[in-house]
Amino acid sequence: MKNLVILGGGYGGIKVALGVLDKDLPSDVTLTIVDRNPYQSLKTEFYTIAAGTVADREVRNDFPKDDRINYVYGEIVKIDTDHQLILFQDRSEPLAYDYLVVALGCEDNYHGIPGADVYTESVQTFSRARKTGLEVGNLKANGKVTIVGAGLSGVEVASEIRESREDLNIRILDRGGSVLRAFNPRIQGYVADWFNKNDVEVLHHANVEYVEKDGVCNNGVCYVNDVTIWTAGVRPNKVVRELPFQKDNQEKIIVNDYFQVPEQTNVYIIGDCASSIFSPSAQLAGIQGEQVAIILNAILRNQEPKQPKEIRLRGTLGSLGKNDGFGNMMNQALTGIVPRLVKSGVLWLNKRH
Repeated sequence: MKNLVILGGGYGGIKVALGVLDKDLPSDVTLTIVDRNPYQSLKTEFYTIAAGTVADREVRNDFPKDDRINYVYGEIVKIDTDHQLILFQDRSEPLAYDYLVVALGCEDNYHGIPGADVYTESVQTFSRARKTGLEVGNLKANGKVTIVGAGLSGVEVASEIRESREDLNIRILDRGGSVLRAFNPRIQGYVADWFNKNDVEVLHHANVEYVEKDGVCNNGVCYVNDVTIWTAGVRPNKVVRELPFQKDNQEKIIVNDYFQVPEQTNVYIIGDCASSIFSPSAQLAGIQGEQVAIILNAILRNQEPKQPKEIRLRGTLGSLGKNDGFGNMMNQALTGIVPRLVKSGVLWLNKRH
């Protein structure tokens, strides 16, 4: 028997599994999905948990029920590539693999800023987003929330918290001269105007020097606040960063055209852990997962895989609460209710695989 192991049951990992099963898994192959949670987390919606605007059941799916899938739930501590084993924190028995798909996603990048890893909340994992929601929800009237980072995550967190709690004082620390630097200037202006109308303070050209229990020090000024939420960058999962493979300057593993590690072609890397010309996104991970499934369907049958098609992303969507949003779609900048409705539609599709 050959063991195909998928690490991570997120957007990319599930696409690999469903794509392989769709072509009928060969009888001599076992399929195992490994995840820390017994459900699929819809990470693009974690900001709603942090703001307390939806129940966490709304942003997770049950894993596919299929007798051909083995599930292992646990925290991975190491991928032993020499012996082709997965080692766990809370499971004594390692898991062997013949083919490995690594789709473990990312975690916060604190850029070496003192106190950031200790005194800030996060939206990078399900459990941490839930804890963030608890901290925000428990704030007394007129509590102070500081969000470090004004990219997509920071903007969605800030706007959702504002919709959830009109009484809170919300501040965003933006390293650049405008929110959403990766987006069209029209979108930047629209979001900036939304923040102004909804009393969300934005401080540009921020330079966070350190974080304390009750505040953030930025450009020599220390702001006292009750909750600090970190959305100022991500890096690949620690387990992936420790792999003995060549990486780019963002610590992502360099792969070939088939998403294989050149040093060990039975190992595939997708999503936030793989070096790419594209920024990390659920959409990218999903497309890569679909392509890896096609490649594996050939390899598991001892056939030569075809080179994957060029990846074409459909755009990026963001929310400003439940009734407003923005997005780059087919090279068009959209704002208002339409991109928000499209984003809701994408979530509906994801929840139904």
